[in-house]
Amino acid sequence: MSTDLFARHRETLEQALRAIRTREYWSAYPEAPSGRIYGETANADGQAAFEARLNRPFPIDQPGTVGQAGAETSPYGMALGITYPQVDPAALLPAMQAAMPAWREAGPDVRAGVCLEILHRLNRRSFELAHAVMHTTGQGFVMAFQAGGPHAQDRGLEALAYAYEEMKRVPETALWTKPQGKAEPIAMAKTYHLVPRGVGLVIGCSTFPTWNSYPGLFASLVTGNAVVMKPHSGAILPAAITVEVAREVLAEAGFEPNLVALAAETVGEQRAAAELALRPEVKIIDFTGSSRFGDWLEENARQADVYTEKAGVNCIVIDSVADMKAVARNLAFTLSLYSGQMCTTAQNIFIPRDGIPAGEGRLTFDEVAGAIAGGVRKFLSDPERAAEVLGAIQCEATAERTDRAAELGEVVLAPEVREHPRFPAARMRSPAILRVDAREAPTYGRELFGPIAFLVATDSTAESIERVRATVREHGAITLAVYSTDDAVLAAAEALAMEVGVALSVNLTDGVFVNQSAAFSDYHATGANPAANACLTDSAFVAKRFRVVQSRRHV
Repeated sequence: MSTDLFARHRETLEQALRAIRTREYWSAYPEAPSGRIYGETANADGQAAFEARLNRPFPIDQPGTVGQAGAETSPYGMALGITYPQVDPAALLPAMQAAMPAWREAGPDVRAGVCLEILHRLNRRSFELAHAVMHTTGQGFVMAFQAGGPHAQDRGLEALAYAYEEMKRVPETALWTKPQGKAEPIAMAKTYHLVPRGVGLVIGCSTFPTWNSYPGLFASLVTGNAVVMKPHSGAILPAAITVEVAREVLAEAGFEPNLVALAAETVGEQRAAAELALRPEVKIIDFTGSSRFGDWLEENARQADVYTEKAGVNCIVIDSVADMKAVARNLAFTLSLYSGQMCTTAQNIFIPRDGIPAGEGRLTFDEVAGAIAGGVRKFLSDPERAAEVLGAIQCEATAERTDRAAELGEVVLAPEVREHPRFPAARMRSPAILRVDAREAPTYGRELFGPIAFLVATDSTAESIERVRATVREHGAITLAVYSTDDAVLAAAEALAMEVGVALSVNLTDGVFVNQSAAFSDYHATGANPAANACLTDSAFVAKRFRVVQSRRHV
């Protein structure tokens, strides 16, 4: 069956390979949660599948299970009541290692076919994943469907394509002939083996449990490694569904399902990730989360290649605009989407204190601030739209931080406790927008995760750029945006982006937002500043997940 899977999905792989070379728009998995695409009963079936998971153990039969863990509570106000296998690494990891030789010998084509089938089946379960992501992260349903389903699957496929291309650069065999003048040439037959590193560990985050995990999962798996998924204790279910699907496909294809396993722990426990990360069997670690733990992994997990995405402070520079209303509409969505709980959401918006050119006139700082705050207020005035866009706050600490935001600066727009029209107990907050002076860097120069934004008054756009430079150098960033009608300012922003290693968006006013990242085209993070030591996805992200071991003999 495994050979048939490669043939079945070969066209998808070839299209993905073209896409990563051209960086043009392409998506393998439709992002619209439409019954015409996924089947008229797909939404109802997915919700029923999700609800059938509640208040019972999640069945994964894997080695090393020593108990049950899990106490997820939906940000929309209900306890999920699901428990998952709690594992003993000393028993689980050797079983995973034992599964690797056959997987290694299968070769890149077979492994790619199996991984493509896993992605295909995950895509068919996107509605179930959407409900799981929604009720663990707090994302609105449409966003949970897209980011937790098709967009995550695209990112997994992108990593798979990069890894496949890197493996295919290495020939299986070569005939090496060296001339010896009048003597007979020396001829040798050489064989090149692609050898996986070991067990990969994917440590997930609470806000994007599939989008941030699938690149590492599929990059490691397709290169021949086994993978243990260690999800955040508040968002286990999406990872558990993923592991269930992967094990099912592996078994059907004739491989040991223990190539993929789940390691869960209960909310409040923090031992499993650190314990697994230091195990000698673990040779690859993919992590999304806090800088403190990411730095610890980089410093202590010496036996592994560690890929981290950590905290950062994303910035926007407003120098001049052609249409302030259009800018305000774009920023309103940017600041509101998923209540600012995205690693790409802008926190600091730098604006000259004496105002900016706008169209044929000029706007004061207060007028720019009023336009941004008014845009957010208007955008969230419809309760149904606000509920879908804001979603719910994943962590109570984030909500509490937002509630105290007035302590951080002059309030331009106060955060509000919102009521969800369908989930009265949902933990909802609208964005807080605060004015601060550029000199108050200790306040705005650190990440304050959640719906908190600062309008930073600077002496000039030149100072705005310098403040961004200092912030990104010290704390890192994944996104940077600039609004300007001056080509010299845009050139300076482009140079700054290259210098500090951050993705730049210029004059966004239409249906693209700085906190959105498109698979196969946008590089997510760069690995060139403190916010991340890796990029999703490029060749460097995949190339070290396998090694080439050669043998040679005389012909």
